This record gives sequence, structure tokens and C-alpha cells, in this order.
Amino acid sequence: MNNTQGKHYNITTFGCQMNSADSERMAGILEKMGFQYEEDPNKADLILYNTCTIRDKAEQKVYSYLGRQAKRKQEKPDLTLIVAGCVAQQEGENLLRRIPELDLVMGPQHANRLEDLLEGVFNGDRVVATEPIHIVEDITRARRESEVTAWVNVIYGCNERCTYCVVPSVRGIEQSRTPEAIAAEIKDLGEKGYKEITLLGQNIDAYGRDLPGSTASGRHKHTLTDLLYYIHDIPGIERIRFATSHPRYFVERLIVACKELPKVCEHFHIPFQSGDNDILKAMSRGYTHQKYRSIMEKIRKYMPDASISADAIVGFPGETEAQFENTLQLVEDIGFDQLNTAAYSPRPGTPAAIWENQVSEEVKSDRLQRLNHLVAVKAAERTQRYLGRVEEILVEDQNPKDPNQVMGRTRGNRLTFFTGDIQDLKGKIVKVKITQVRAFSLTGERVF
Repeated sequence: MNNTQGKHYNITTFGCQMNSADSERMAGILEKMGFQYEEDPNKADLILYNTCTIRDKAEQKVYSYLGRQAKRKQEKPDLTLIVAGCVAQQEGENLLRRIPELDLVMGPQHANRLEDLLEGVFNGDRVVATEPIHIVEDITRARRESEVTAWVNVIYGCNERCTYCVVPSVRGIEQSRTPEAIAAEIKDLGEKGYKEITLLGQNIDAYGRDLPGSTASGRHKHTLTDLLYYIHDIPGIERIRFATSHPRYFVERLIVACKELPKVCEHFHIPFQSGDNDILKAMSRGYTHQKYRSIMEKIRKYMPDASISADAIVGFPGETEAQFENTLQLVEDIGFDQLNTAAYSPRPGTPAAIWENQVSEEVKSDRLQRLNHLVAVKAAERTQRYLGRVEEILVEDQNPKDPNQVMGRTRGNRLTFFTGDIQDLKGKIVKVKITQVRAFSLTGERVF
């Protein structure tokens, strides 16, 4: 085994929260092996890019970063270059052919195997690990980016087959972790002083479907709702969040649990992608805009103040102006607190990428701009409800733009700034009266 003592690593993460969680685990493995973190990639002995293939832009960025480091490797042959994540899974050996300087290409399912894979690299092999495997239970101590909030994976992979999405082919089939393993990780986080956890899954409502067992009434006994009840009282943890929900599987029982369980935050992230039924059908989403609206009505009935965020795509193949306007109408009617928007980007290996009815870049860009404008207007309307209210803020960090201020989030996930000392307040839940509201953030004063 190569001597790793005194060697430095750098990880650059692209893409989603799942990737952030994977990067934290891989950093934990590298530190266990003796590597030390180095902020400047140009000074590191091992460089790992954890990649995303949802958008073409993210993929191109990876290639430009890689090109720079490949040049550096020509002068520093003992530099270790790794591409992990979804681009690695999708491209596999093509990456090695395209960039001969690469040492290791590994898909997301292999994150926990990093040490074993590096053993091959240090023995002089170039390694590709993209074969589907049963994900090894996560026993690694992740190197967490925050000391206050933490991601906890509960289900890997996705069984959906949305026609625009590459995730199932790069992240594999759904594999749920057992409630006991999840609870053990959360208990450990609570003991270490973490105050908030976010349960993660590409499609979190599918949690437990692949675990054995059902109740006497025939209902499956391992669902996301059951998991929330199971982990709720773990000591130390004061807030619980979860993402991402799928409208096809979202159930009323889950909303009731969120209302009943005091630690579960009043925030739902439920992508709708389009407000038009024909486009939803072409996307293979498995629901209608009416079904989506009924979920929103139920949430507002049980929890009128809950924050709702979502994802939307404009310019999907074949989308007409009238169909796009149905998306605008949905956004107008529901009034999201936050909406992640994107112009459709054809991904290799997905059905929609080869359809002939692609929408032009000009039209996509125009629609994205119009949607973003409406999103900002609606978010500014929604945020007014916070003005003058006292909110509980979990303090996470110093405001990078103002050292006299700290920042944290409301239970509804709204970023909030107020004057305070980070040494004194980090990890505490503080009452703050909101004095200023913006579309996506708040400012307030501490209430004593």
C-alpha cells in the first residue's frame, strides 16, 4: 500500500445533495487512510471530482477542471486523479480513453469502497468501478462539512424511468438502508452535537419498499412515515428534514406525521417539473397537474404555513407555448417559497434526448427567464408573511459578507441573518424577530 501519511487530498463536488453526502463519506475514508484535507487543488496529491450528469454544463465543467489537472500530472506523475459520481458511471472506460492521466473512475454506488479501489491504483492499476453492486452499509465516519446540520442517506438509487433523467442508469436501483442502521447513524450525530438532520433519497417516498415485511392490514411496515416516527425521539437532534419527494407516491399519512411530530420541519420539497398533463405524460412522471394541486391543498389544509419548494423544467421536447403557460399558471396558483428551475438539457442514454421535437435554445432561454421572473415575484409575496414574526433560527455559521452577523434557517428553510457572535451561538436555536424580508432570505433581531 502506498504511504499516504503527510499526503493531501482535495474533493470538488458537483450536483445534488446526494453527491454532497457521498463526498463527505469519501473524505472520511481518505482521512482514515492518513490523507489531510487541502483547500487548494493545485497543492493536493490526490484530486477527486464527484460529478453530476443532470445538466450538460456540469459535465463540461468537469472536463475543463480535469484537463488542467491532467497537465499537472505530466509534471507530477505521483498525482492521483479520480472521477467519481454520475459522469463516471455514465462514461466508464470512455473516460480513461479520453483522459489517459486518470487513475480511477468510480460510480456513486462504489463511494464506500474508495479505500479498496485505491489499493489497486497504488499497485499501479487504472481502475474502473461502475458495475452495479449491493451498496455496502455505510460504516464510514463521514467528514461533515457542517458541525450543526448533517445529511443522512436513507435510500440509494431510483426505480423511476422519467424520460429526461439519467439518474436510474447512473445511481442504480432503489436500495433502502434498514431503520436500525439509519437510527444508529443519527444517534451518533446527536452524540457529536449535531442539531439537524436531512434524510436523503433520490425518491425518498419509495423508502422501505424493497425491505421485507408488511403489517397485519397489508400495508408495508417500512415507509418514510414509519421511519420519521421511529427516529423522532433520538436525543440531541432537534430538527428533521427530508428530500426529495415524488408526487406519485406522496401520501396524506406523511403530512399528518409532519404535523404531529414536533421535530419535523414544516418544509416540503416536491418537484412538479411541468404544469401540463401531456408534457407530464411524455416525461413519464405518473401524475397529473390536478394530482399535484391536490397534494398542495392537503399540505395547506394540515399546515397552512408550511414552506413548499419544487423543481421545474422548461423547454421539454415538444413543449408548446400553451403548455409552458400551464406551468406558469401552476406557479401562479400555488405560490412556491422556492423553485429550482432549469431549461431541458438532453442527457445521453435517455429516451427524450433522441426525440425529434426538440425546442430551440432561444425559446428555452426565453421561457426560463419568464418562469424565473414569476418565481421571484411569488416568492416575494410569500415571504411577506414573515415580517414582524418571531421565528426560531438554528444558527449554522457566520454571514460571509458581514462578520458581525450570523446566519441560520427558519423551520421553513428560509435563510435568516441577524447580529450575533458565532462563537457563542453556533448550533443554538435562537428566537429572532424578522425586520426585513427579501424573496429568498430574511433579516431580523434577536429576541431575549
